[in-house]
Amino acid sequence: MNYKNKTCEIDVLIVGGGTAGCFCALTLAENSGLKVIIAEKANIKRSGCLAAGINAINAYINPGETPESFVEYVKNDSEQVIREDLVYSIAKKLNKTTEKIEQLGLPFLKDDHGNYVQRGKRSIKINGENIKPILAGAIEKKPSITVINKLNIVDYLVKDNKIIGAYGFSIEDRELIAIYARHTVCATGGTSGLYKPNNPNLSRHKMWYSPFNTGAGYAMGIRAGAEMTSFEMRFIALRCKDTIAPTGTIAHGVKVPQINSKGEEYIHKYGKPSTHMRLYATVQENKAGNGPCYLKTKGISKDQQEELFKAYLNMAPSHTLKWLENNSGPASENIEIEGTEPYITGGHSACGYWVDINRKTTLKNLYAIGDVAGGSPKKYVTGCFAEGEIAALSIIKEFKHDRTEKLTEQELKEKFSGITKFLENSKNTCSINLIEKTLQETMDKFAGGISEHYEYSKNRLELAKSELKTLFELTNGLKAGNFHELMLIYEIIDRLYVGKVLIEHLLARQETRWRCYQENTDFPKKDDKNWLKYVNSKYENGEIKIIVRNLVKKDENYEHSN
Repeated sequence: MNYKNKTCEIDVLIVGGGTAGCFCALTLAENSGLKVIIAEKANIKRSGCLAAGINAINAYINPGETPESFVEYVKNDSEQVIREDLVYSIAKKLNKTTEKIEQLGLPFLKDDHGNYVQRGKRSIKINGENIKPILAGAIEKKPSITVINKLNIVDYLVKDNKIIGAYGFSIEDRELIAIYARHTVCATGGTSGLYKPNNPNLSRHKMWYSPFNTGAGYAMGIRAGAEMTSFEMRFIALRCKDTIAPTGTIAHGVKVPQINSKGEEYIHKYGKPSTHMRLYATVQENKAGNGPCYLKTKGISKDQQEELFKAYLNMAPSHTLKWLENNSGPASENIEIEGTEPYITGGHSACGYWVDINRKTTLKNLYAIGDVAGGSPKKYVTGCFAEGEIAALSIIKEFKHDRTEKLTEQELKEKFSGITKFLENSKNTCSINLIEKTLQETMDKFAGGISEHYEYSKNRLELAKSELKTLFELTNGLKAGNFHELMLIYEIIDRLYVGKVLIEHLLARQETRWRCYQENTDFPKKDDKNWLKYVNSKYENGEIKIIVRNLVKKDENYEHSN
C-alpha cells in the first residue's frame, strides 16, 4: 500500500473536535493571534457526544443556586471524592459559557419574561439538535483555526519529557501525519466499548455513550507516563430499556418516580437518591425479583407527552420512533428502565488526567479538558466549555514564540513504522472483531459488568488482567487492509490500555464508595477513615504504579510539578 509522510507546525494542537475542543479553539481565536489545528477523527459537524444533539443544559446556576452550592451538590453526589478546586473553577463559568453558546445561535426555551425555562435545580431547556453544527460553523469563521477531519491521532510526540505535538494518519488520504506544536490540548472523549453492552452481537455498538469515543486520549496519556486519576469511579447510566435513551428528561421534566413491577416506589429503601444510588436501587429490586422497574409516566397529560416526544427527537429519536411505531406513548404506558454497561468518562464521573487548576497535565506542554480531564464530575456540556476556556486562557498567558522542538528524521520514521506495521503484516492471525468481543466479555464477567450486577472481586480482576495480557499480545498479529481498519486496530489497542489501568484502580480502592460504579464484594462498605482519597496511577516500564493522594478543597490552589 502506498502512503505519504507529512509534517506540519502549529502554535496549538487540539486533539478532538468535540464540545471542549471546539470551545477551546474559539477562545484562542477570539483572544489571541495563535494558530490552531483541530485534529478530529470524524467530522466536527457531527462528532463526539453531541453528534445527535441534546435537549437540556445540565450544568447551570439557576436563581437560588450559587457556584458554592453547585460544588456541594457535586461533592455530595460523588461521595466527597472530587477535586473541589476544579469543580469550583467550572461552576464560576457555567452561566457565562451558556450565554456564549446562545449568542452563537443555539435556541433556548424562554418564559414570558424572557428567562430560561428551568428543567431542574441546575438545568435549563434548549432545542439542541444542531448544537454541534452551530459550534462547527463558528469554528469555520475563524481564519486562525484549521480543522483536519478524518485524522486519527495515534500518540503524542515526546522529546526530553515534553509533549511537542502528536502524530497519526489520515483515514481517507493515506497520509501519515506528524503535527509539531508548542502546546497540545487533549480534548478527546472518554471510553465506551470496554464492556459488553445491553444489546450485544449485531447491536453491540448501540449504547448510551458515543461508540466512537474509545479511550484514545486516556491511552495516549497512559503510554506517555501522565498521572491519571479516579478510573475506578466508573459511570453507569440509568436509561430507558432497549433504546438506551436518557431518563433525566422524564425524571426532571415531568417529575415522575421510579417504581417496581408492583407499583411501589423503591428508592427510599436504599438511602439518599444520588445518581449512582438510583441505579443501585434498580439493580437491587431486579435481584430481589421485584423487577422490571419503570418510570411512572402512565397518566401524564397529553401536553406532557407531546413535550417528551419533541424532547427525545432532539436527543434520542429512536425512543420517539419506538413510541410511534407501537402506537403508544408515555401517557399510556410506564417506561421500563435499566442500567447500561460501565463507561470511563470524566464528564460524568471523576476519571481522567490528573490536572492543575489551569488543566495542565503532569506532562509538560500538555493540557487535558472535557471528558479526559479528571477530578471534576458532572461537568456536562457547559463544564466542558468552561474547561476549554480555562486551558485556552492559560496557553495565551504562557505562550512563547520560541523554536519548536522536533524529532530527528530517524525518530519520526520509527514512529511511522509503528503504524505501518499493521498495514504490512503478511497475514491476519486474529480478527479485530474477535478481540473486541473477547475484551467486552472478559470485562463484563470479571471486572463488574452487567451480567454480574456490576460487582467485582480481587480474584475476578486477576483473571481479567491475565486475559487482557493475552489480548495485548494478539494485537501484534492484526493486519489492516485499509486505513479504516487501521483506525479500528488502534481503537481496540487504546481500550486495552484503559482496561489495564481501570483494573488496577479497582483493585487499589479497598472499599465500596460508589454503589454499582465501584461495587467491591471483598470490601462491601464505604471506609471514610482510610479512603477519602484519590486513587491515581502512572504507567512506568509496562507496569502501573498506584499513587494515593489527599483531597483538595475548593479554596486550595493545587499545583503539581510538570
